[in-house]
Amino acid sequence: MTDEYKTIATAGEGYYTEKRSKFLAFAHHVATTDEVKALLDTYRKKYYDARHVCYAYMLGPGRTEFRANDDGEPSSTAGKPILGQINSNELTDVLIVVVRYYGGVNLGTSGLIVAYREAAADAIAHSRVETRQVEEVVSYTFAYPLMNDVMRIVKEMGPRIVSQTYDNTCQINLAIRQSEAEQLRRRLAKLSFGE
Repeated sequence: MTDEYKTIATAGEGYYTEKRSKFLAFAHHVATTDEVKALLDTYRKKYYDARHVCYAYMLGPGRTEFRANDDGEPSSTAGKPILGQINSNELTDVLIVVVRYYGGVNLGTSGLIVAYREAAADAIAHSRVETRQVEEVVSYTFAYPLMNDVMRIVKEMGPRIVSQTYDNTCQINLAIRQSEAEQLRRRLAKLSFGE
């Protein structure tokens, strides 16, 4: 089981031109389909005079949620090549939009595939790609006297503290790399049994 994935940290723009047709490409980090819809609405409004606003996206660390859209171009000539670039770069949580201004000359299916693929590749090349970890949140409730022991485990294992409540009964939520979550749970559980 891998608990890492690649995504883009900064948005990137790409450009490709063929027979007077212009292809403007934009790569964005997205986490939800709502973000995808909002960005698509923005591009459709901004480039209202463009012939096509094609896109593809991939979501989730498991890379299981994805979609490709040709927006009126011949079937599989726009969205699929864009998605192909996302796949060949092993990216997820990414949306790539390619806006086409028609230049008056038909490119044919192979010409369109190359144009959309190259525009998407250029947008990725102008983005900063980074590897992120899949995190899992571990919640732990404990008596206040265990505070020092809990904080020692936090210091040793290095999870990110998401939230914490200190009272007679304390609650802490820790985000840690997925592959280390079970070990963290076991170490915290041992503290409770030692009470």
